[in-house]
Amino acid sequence: MTIQNWSDDIIVAEMADDPQYTDEMAALAERLAESPANVVLNLGTVSFLNSSNISRLLRLRKQMLSANRRLIICSVNDQIGGVFVLTGLDKIFEFTGDVATALAKVQLEEKPDAKR
Repeated sequence: MTIQNWSDDIIVAEMADDPQYTDEMAALAERLAESPANVVLNLGTVSFLNSSNISRLLRLRKQMLSANRRLIICSVNDQIGGVFVLTGLDKIFEFTGDVATALAKVQLEEKPDAKR
């Protein structure tokens, strides 16, 4: 995973498939516990999600909401998008098509959407 400090308040994290995914999510959560920031989570290279991966995403979402920060998932392929739709998680996570759009959303909107 690549974690980039895009600004003082925004992190861009590029995720990979398991087994790296699990370690990367743990490292990201730990980093955010020390220094909360908004997160753009790029899933562009992730080709599958299992129940453990989804659980980690939900824990990260909870951590972000508790810190009053935003989590935006981007670059989701059709297979991963189908998992989100099938599980109903497409309604609780915020998505954009790419990193640039996600960064623009974080910068333009100070507070999380009420639907999150």
